Amino acid sequence: MLTIRSTGPDQTQSVAKKLAALLQPNDLILLIGDLGSGKTTFTQGLAAGLQIDHHVKSPTFNIVNEYHQGRLPLFHLDVYRLEKTGGADMGLEEYFNGGGVSVVEWPKFIAHELPAEFLQIELQKGEAINDDEQRKLVLTAKGDRYQQLLSDLAIKLKE
Repeated sequence: MLTIRSTGPDQTQSVAKKLAALLQPNDLILLIGDLGSGKTTFTQGLAAGLQIDHHVKSPTFNIVNEYHQGRLPLFHLDVYRLEKTGGADMGLEEYFNGGGVSVVEWPKFIAHELPAEFLQIELQKGEAINDDEQRKLVLTAKGDRYQQLLSDLAIKLKE
């Protein structure tokens, strides 16, 4: 586990850019956090780090936005709307095994369709009363690949 404190959106995106430099095809990132916690902000930083020169927005109504212009494709999934139905018939494995990076917001709604290994990032809003921009990012690795990814990211954050 790795915990990072962010003082604002720019720093959150900076962490995501550093993570993006370490990502490989078929990596899976699960984003957990309340509305407004910075999940899309984090994904925007990932996209920038993958050299995707496209405006990244939450795919709330589409469920999936695909970006193919960068070093690796980015599949940004917001599965909040699958709360009652799950994702069994969505073909999600095509994204998870599609040679890109999959980022899933609200993964609890498709828990049964998720691979066993992934990087989970929980974004928690600032604890200071008057600081809406502060975030705590708690990164948890499931599987050897993601344990190594966290170790590499910890080194990169110190550079």
